[in-house]
Amino acid sequence: MDAKQIRSLRPKLKSLLKWFDDCFSRSETRGHLSTYVEGQLSDLPRKNCEPIADAVNMPPRTLQQFLSLLDWDHGLMKTKLQRLVATEHAGPHSIGIIDETGCPKKGEKTPGVQRQWCGATGKKDNCVVTVHLGYAREDFHCLLDSELFLPESWSNDRARCRAADIPDEMVHRPKTAIALELCDRARSNGVAFEWLTFDEGYGKSVGFLAALCRREQKFVAEVPVTFRGWIHRPHVTNRRRSVVGRPRKGPRLVAGSRPFLSVREHLEHSPELRDQPWQRYRVKDGEKGPMVWEVKHVWFYPNGVDDLPMPPMHLIVARSVLERDKIKFFVAEALQGTPLTVLLHVAFSRWRVERSFEDQKTELGFDHFEGRS
Repeated sequence: MDAKQIRSLRPKLKSLLKWFDDCFSRSETRGHLSTYVEGQLSDLPRKNCEPIADAVNMPPRTLQQFLSLLDWDHGLMKTKLQRLVATEHAGPHSIGIIDETGCPKKGEKTPGVQRQWCGATGKKDNCVVTVHLGYAREDFHCLLDSELFLPESWSNDRARCRAADIPDEMVHRPKTAIALELCDRARSNGVAFEWLTFDEGYGKSVGFLAALCRREQKFVAEVPVTFRGWIHRPHVTNRRRSVVGRPRKGPRLVAGSRPFLSVREHLEHSPELRDQPWQRYRVKDGEKGPMVWEVKHVWFYPNGVDDLPMPPMHLIVARSVLERDKIKFFVAEALQGTPLTVLLHVAFSRWRVERSFEDQKTELGFDHFEGRS
């Protein structure tokens, strides 16, 4: 945005930011929020404190202290944002999108930084990773919440954490646990997701899928080609194998049951998938024209954490018409009669959160931050 556009939006922007007044204990602190946000929306090439402050003739240290030292309630700001979205953008066909992003960083001081997979560079790199929850409904989308992923190397070094002002109660948690916390927090603030969707980094965790099922949350999850399960439910028994010895404590598969296969093996060898004709679906209209995928679909029983079949889910195999080698696998927790068009719409909605990340980094300077705490 240029200065003229920001000036035209300023009344609406100030009205929006006023919604967060009670997140700050002092009036002068609230004023810094407007300065910082207008700086993020500006056409400055860098969106960290110094150029934003220089643009309005403010000492850079003032803005740096606003972000790092002054008293403002981050938790209340998230709550108010989520309640605002719940009030103004609720309705059917709402989709929650779980994803993560990495910001490349040099050095060892930025909280959570280490060599790990970085989506921004497409390789293992020195970066900070954050887990995010997005929201999409009709032509609206936004980010609702986010949390720093704290690697085990940091969590096990409490002296390093204290030097970065990371509280002792913040420890390493799997990204799936962070994602569940983000979803639970949004739901407690009135945000209702008809669907959730996420990539195979989260879809590969059957424990995560089971946790969503316990919450009665419908989802469409991309899964890796190694994701395992059965097309025909194997028999399960509680009977022990013989009359001698102690009885088994839990259920088991009946001897001689069919072994589970990966979804890729099912596509190649199971007649229900292998021999099923591909059906074409127009998934959405992209910048380069309509996106058309060929699809196969069966009822599927994922292999759970105890090596027993989970409740049945949809298994969807999607192949790009333009790139025949590009094949995606999805499992969906939904009623058996749910139309494939609906499941595909949800499955291919992740571009919304990817667009949010792109806007954050190119327009708002999300990866320009220089925080050490």
